[in-house]
Amino acid sequence: MSMIRDLRAAVRPALRKGGTPYEPYACDDTTRDPSASSAVVDCAVYHEGRRVSSPCGPAEAMRRVRAEGGFAWIGLHEPTEQEFAGIAREFGLHPLAVEDAVHAHQRPKLERYDDTLFTVFKTIHYVEHAELTATSEVVETGEVMCFTGEDFIITVRHGGQGSLRALRHRLQEDPQLLAKGPSAVLHAIADQVVDGYIAVADAVQDDIDEVEIDVFSAPSKGGSRRGGDAGRIYQLKREVLEFKRAVTPLMRPMQLLSERPMRLVDPDIQKYFRDVADHLARVHEQVVAFDDLLNSILQANLAQASVAQNEDMRKITSWAAIFAVPTMIAGIYGMNFKYMPELGWKYGYPTVMVITVAICVTIHRGFKRNGWL
Repeated sequence: MSMIRDLRAAVRPALRKGGTPYEPYACDDTTRDPSASSAVVDCAVYHEGRRVSSPCGPAEAMRRVRAEGGFAWIGLHEPTEQEFAGIAREFGLHPLAVEDAVHAHQRPKLERYDDTLFTVFKTIHYVEHAELTATSEVVETGEVMCFTGEDFIITVRHGGQGSLRALRHRLQEDPQLLAKGPSAVLHAIADQVVDGYIAVADAVQDDIDEVEIDVFSAPSKGGSRRGGDAGRIYQLKREVLEFKRAVTPLMRPMQLLSERPMRLVDPDIQKYFRDVADHLARVHEQVVAFDDLLNSILQANLAQASVAQNEDMRKITSWAAIFAVPTMIAGIYGMNFKYMPELGWKYGYPTVMVITVAICVTIHRGFKRNGWL
């Protein structure tokens, strides 16, 4: 159990004091590695769980790993084909996986190419907003792709969020964990991504609760409902769908990593993929429930709009019936025939007015009693 606590503490995004500093990726022009590129944000060699060097490029890192042991961790951010070509040749990466890593917009997946595992994670970031509107962006997506070999791990990140810098710092504070090799880094990345899902799910839950309260709240004094804006509900449903596309395809890869023995995954680390898979399953259940709940809220909102329209039509019909009485009487006496009842009677006009008002009041009371007005 103590190992579980140590492992979870190492990969959780909680702030910790202190930390082991390390050299940033840098080198001078006289020792620059031809395989290095501007897309490389960090490159390091780890031996027995400790960062022993910051070489000037992936090729130099692999030379040190093959000579001294350990493993290399190379981090890249949105590399181009030209920038990734040298690294792909150096590590013998499969062209199909390289193409996916460069062009991004991939489904979460786990694939094996020869002696390399290629894993794709969708990162989700909650976009803060003062008020949910029909155009609000609720979640923002990115991607983290991992090439995991026997003595290396290459991470390729796409998007402006999902940085792995803090994760690298935390892992370096736990040499015992890093000594397990590249699979420990893969687990830490998967755990951080899924923890991000949990945080986003909690935030989205608040937005859904807000919309639900608005839809089922009593009308304001002006008679309008804020929840009447179906655009807000539909926009939130679209954002939840984006969330679902990140979570659902990842279920199978996490199941494979947690259940199927793999040569590239340390047996001690594989046990902890089950914890990640359990958390992912919980988030998946939440997202599916969000989708169903939003469907129900949208249907309720449309039903309320239909009821409101029916109420408006009944009011319009009622007033039209009331005004039809004086219109009809005025129309009859406006025909200007020479011989019409009460045309020459002294009290004809006030009598007709009284009768008209009495009929209108009677009709109004009838509609009022039946709930039409």
